[in-house]
Amino acid sequence: MPLNNIATLFIYITLEKLLQQYQHVPGTWDEMRSEQSIRDQYNHVYNTLQQLQINTLHEKDKLAGELFMNQGITFTVYNDNAGIEKIFPYDIIPRILTAAEWNHIEAGIKQRLKALNFFLKDIYHDQNILKDKIIPYELITSCPHYLREVQGIQVPHDIYVHISGIDLIRGSDGKFYILEDNLRTPSGVSYMLKNREITKRIFPDMFYANKVRMVNDYPLLLHEILSSLSPHSISNPTVVLLTPGVFNSAYYEHTFLARQMGVALVEGRDLVVDNHKVYMKTTNGLEQVHVIYRRIDDEFLDPLMFRHDSSLGVPGIMSAYRKGNVALANAVGNGVADDKAVYAYVPRMIKYYLNEEQILPNVPTYQMSDGDARNHVFKNIQKMVIKRTNQSGGYGMIMGNTINEADWDEAKKVIEKDTRNFIAQPILQLSTVPCFIDGKFQARHVDLRPYALCGPGGVKIVPGGLTRVALKEGSLIVNSSQGGGSKDTWVID
Repeated sequence: MPLNNIATLFIYITLEKLLQQYQHVPGTWDEMRSEQSIRDQYNHVYNTLQQLQINTLHEKDKLAGELFMNQGITFTVYNDNAGIEKIFPYDIIPRILTAAEWNHIEAGIKQRLKALNFFLKDIYHDQNILKDKIIPYELITSCPHYLREVQGIQVPHDIYVHISGIDLIRGSDGKFYILEDNLRTPSGVSYMLKNREITKRIFPDMFYANKVRMVNDYPLLLHEILSSLSPHSISNPTVVLLTPGVFNSAYYEHTFLARQMGVALVEGRDLVVDNHKVYMKTTNGLEQVHVIYRRIDDEFLDPLMFRHDSSLGVPGIMSAYRKGNVALANAVGNGVADDKAVYAYVPRMIKYYLNEEQILPNVPTYQMSDGDARNHVFKNIQKMVIKRTNQSGGYGMIMGNTINEADWDEAKKVIEKDTRNFIAQPILQLSTVPCFIDGKFQARHVDLRPYALCGPGGVKIVPGGLTRVALKEGSLIVNSSQGGGSKDTWVID
């Protein structure tokens, strides 16, 4: 429906009435309201919205869309015949977390990343966790992202995960659960920063009145951590951001972060390796590069060691990496800890390396390679989601509550032929938040991706992260490639 028609339709309905009509999804945790009342952290926002005219809110919604369009804030969808460049959908109503909730999330992520870094060092060196049979040896050796080529490489400060985006969900019990570890080339942080910038433009008074914690120092923290990884003790190491190029789905983010950090954005053809050192081609000749924030997957990084047909990477870069002449963030080989089958063992890692119980629990996970677990999943498929262990973006998922019988029969055959590469989890009702859609406040499901930076000084997490929204009514898939959008995420005291 055109915007003018929507505005006319609701001209006589106040925002107070629309807010009172807001209904959350039964059986879910709603972030704004309980069954009895508005949650404390939303009181000020709720009261402010009530005092606005509905036309004013429509204008703010329109302005936000224009700002995203004018600034070219896009992502790429490869399987959409209508065109690949999409404006990232944004909802203007913020998602709000309390300081206590954030402190719990922050502690859980720091604990998890500490254990995962220990695991990656161990798995590429002594492999004690395998020798002690905490994790099955065959689970690691069968992982496509376990790279024997990096066995024994010493990485700066023994840190493998420098940049991570840990996905969390809040279940119907109100508790937060870790859904996924993104330890290779996590994306989306530029949308977190742009969401905040636009929220401050359209709701300046409401933003500052709520004393929202800031996120805009992320590029500075990222640059500090990258610089600290330099293998040479120099005051101003050369840091670059390595991108696959303009056709990558996150290219906007690559350009944004390079500009914000004040570092060169390079492609593989801009770099050359000589005598086990990496150099950048410049108009003044070759300049040695000390740290590379790479947004290229492992298999495309060095055609001399991995995929020989790759034109995205840098021939010989792995020799420079092994010699310790260049630092790569994130470390090569991190994908072994990103495997969804290995994810199920992270609570054991925390106990093994830290002698602690997990602060943020995993979602219960069934290994389809286990016959008993597989039978249980097949018998209860309508309550399950089945995922490929090495796919992301919402692809490779089977939603048991929506698949038809014929498709399920075919899916079972595929799973039974390759059980190692599938896991199953119960379908959880992600928490909901109010969204301003078609002139109404409507409940939509969300997850949360906080961004953590690991350096010699420890783990730093900007307060908030990216709230991803399943904009389709009833959908639980929040990925932008599957019709999802995002919200600004506030942490308030």
